[in-house]
Amino acid sequence: MFKNKTLKQMVGVSIFTLAAFGATSIANAANWRYAHEEYDGDVQDVYAYKFKEFIEENSDHTLQIFRFGELGESDDIMEQTQAGILQFVNQSPGFTGSLIPEAQIFFIPYLMPTEMDTVIEFFRESKAINEDFPKLYAEQGLELLQMYPEGEMVVTVDEPVTSPADFDGKKIRTMTNPLLAATYEAFGATPTPLPWGEVYGALQTNMIQGQENPIFWIESGGLYEVSPNLVFTKHGWFTTASMANKKFYDGLSEEDQKLIQDAADFAFEEIIGHIDGLAEESLAKIEEASDNVTVTRLNDEQVEAFKERAPQVEEKFIEMTGESGRELLNQFKADLEAVTGE
Repeated sequence: MFKNKTLKQMVGVSIFTLAAFGATSIANAANWRYAHEEYDGDVQDVYAYKFKEFIEENSDHTLQIFRFGELGESDDIMEQTQAGILQFVNQSPGFTGSLIPEAQIFFIPYLMPTEMDTVIEFFRESKAINEDFPKLYAEQGLELLQMYPEGEMVVTVDEPVTSPADFDGKKIRTMTNPLLAATYEAFGATPTPLPWGEVYGALQTNMIQGQENPIFWIESGGLYEVSPNLVFTKHGWFTTASMANKKFYDGLSEEDQKLIQDAADFAFEEIIGHIDGLAEESLAKIEEASDNVTVTRLNDEQVEAFKERAPQVEEKFIEMTGESGRELLNQFKADLEAVTGE
């Protein structure tokens, strides 16, 4: 796990290195730079390398990829992308939500289904995702290339949880995302925003008693070692997005813009195949690695007790985002109805 001091040192060195690459205009650079939020072999890393594969096999450009910690944490790599130091960034709405409040819609619990086939169809067909979100990202100087799912959210806690009452008095780590904090308040917990680099240590020292992430990330980051009780609440999927600095993107030729769009589409199709079965594989690795792990899957009645609290989070979302958020939420629900028939 990266400590803050180490991260800051790495950020300083890495930014200096990036600056030394040359003073040529970013729009004319043959070597493009892409940063994401995860480790070697994780979902965002696989997506990035599939994106790189397509770019380099179909052009003379090269793509340099930076993983978590190499240029800092999520807020650092977003700042570098907006400043034009990076051409591409992969960041989840959990962090982008502070920049684009409407992106927090993915953290309304029980809005998204948890069946993989339905989730994938939603991402392919949703007007909200494919038409509305690109406009919102463009307003912040970002060209949205692809939104894609990574996996069902799983909560790890210091003891098994089956009801909102079980969350009473527990500090649950959240990303720096006001709506996610509202979700855990609604669930009965005390939300505690922390950057990712501090989570393992905070769980280990009982500064916090739990956190949420897709199961592959719980396995990859070793979170089960210090937070061994896994709870499948069925409240949503982790979503992320790849994007480009818009000024850089708009300055490219039509040929290069098409190259990038095609690379994003190629990486999306590859990542859908990659995540199929990934959760089961990751859980098996966790259970093999530790005898202390427990797995709790909420039944329908237990889920309903949490689901009843979701409307107050929807109200908070509308309060944060105003009429634009209300319209987006309505479109989201219409898109979901179209793929679920419910």
